[in-house]
Amino acid sequence: MGYEDRFPASKEVFERAERVMPGGVSSPVRRFDPYPFCVERAEGSRLYTIDGQVLIDYCLAFGPLILGHAHPEVVEAVRERVADGFHYGTLTEPEVALAEKVVDLVPNVEKVRLVNTGTEATMSAIRLARAYTGRDRIIKFEGCYHGAHDAVLVKAGSGASELGAPDSPGVPEPVAECTLVCPFNDVEAFVETVERFDEEVGAVIVEPVLGNAGCVPPDPEFLKTLREYCDGTERLLIFDEVITGFRLGLGGAQEYYGVDADLVCLGKILGGGLPIGALAGPEEYMTHVAPEGKVYQAGTFNGNPVSATAGLATLEVLEREKPYDELADKAERLASALADGLEDRGLEGTVNRVESMFQVYFGVERVRDYGDVNAADHDAFKAFHRGLLEEGVWIAASNYEAWFLSTAHTEEDLERTEEAIESALDRLTG
Repeated sequence: MGYEDRFPASKEVFERAERVMPGGVSSPVRRFDPYPFCVERAEGSRLYTIDGQVLIDYCLAFGPLILGHAHPEVVEAVRERVADGFHYGTLTEPEVALAEKVVDLVPNVEKVRLVNTGTEATMSAIRLARAYTGRDRIIKFEGCYHGAHDAVLVKAGSGASELGAPDSPGVPEPVAECTLVCPFNDVEAFVETVERFDEEVGAVIVEPVLGNAGCVPPDPEFLKTLREYCDGTERLLIFDEVITGFRLGLGGAQEYYGVDADLVCLGKILGGGLPIGALAGPEEYMTHVAPEGKVYQAGTFNGNPVSATAGLATLEVLEREKPYDELADKAERLASALADGLEDRGLEGTVNRVESMFQVYFGVERVRDYGDVNAADHDAFKAFHRGLLEEGVWIAASNYEAWFLSTAHTEEDLERTEEAIESALDRLTG
């Protein structure tokens, strides 16, 4: 039974979407061939499509749903909150409570500005760092996605220490030239760049785990070197923890890797599945944010009480249940099934995992930077993805995304997924 036979109603919805939405989707990564399926509802680890198909979900909305879909405590908290209205445009207790929880859980955070997306969080962090240091240039790393704003939609130039180049039409070259791009995990290139531009660099921004290229962990000395070259300087180290925040542990990547950031950007899990983002850090820096300071940041829906309520309920469950060992064990089980399956069939490939996120890469022996991800066999991944989908298992359609585990994934889910992995790998060798 082919894809179009399984998802005929989704095709009709997609054809409507193409007429009124660019590419038929609201975000590019949601588009895959022949067309995306349409979800009607979700619960626990399962997606239910309008075609009557039931899928085990390891995309989890690209990471936020660490408790699974429609967790009862989160649903009840949101239901009670919504009954009193959606948004007021003034201070509410839920946003204060969520900010207090972030301060309590995340290292080196004393104040929080709640925003609506991870993009807004990183954009605001860079603006704050530039204002605080008086320096315009920033350093980012290849493959790290920090949202869809001009300063970070930048690719590497002709060399590791070259000025950045626009990665999208509409990004002005002078803006891109303020962003220096280095390879992830390349300490030598980073040191060369930061020493070459030295007092021009106001911020270094990084995904501590490269989560927008699948799952690429940092080498042992990489993050420590970034910290070393920001210490005692006017440069601020920004951790983009939109993915890793509350995913690697309650304290995120700072706690997990033992490296302190000056500013941290949060999102995804912070909202419990509802839209949210946050810029957070020590009072020394955060007092410069308006209205306390002069660095402007504002938003009609900042601190939305419904999103804040969902996020607070999620963090309270995580804090009470501390499910991180369980989540890591589940992820290790599936990652091992993938690695063993590759070896058993003589397929070249590798599997990267950090706690409850992982990804498989075909055709390469190791993956430690964006270039390695680009070198992987993406056609094989697409075929593997299709094989899983036809077995009722949903992962993100791109090799540049990760698998995520939730507390809702059951023993039955894992067993069915192991069987689906075997079947999908068999198709690659058949």
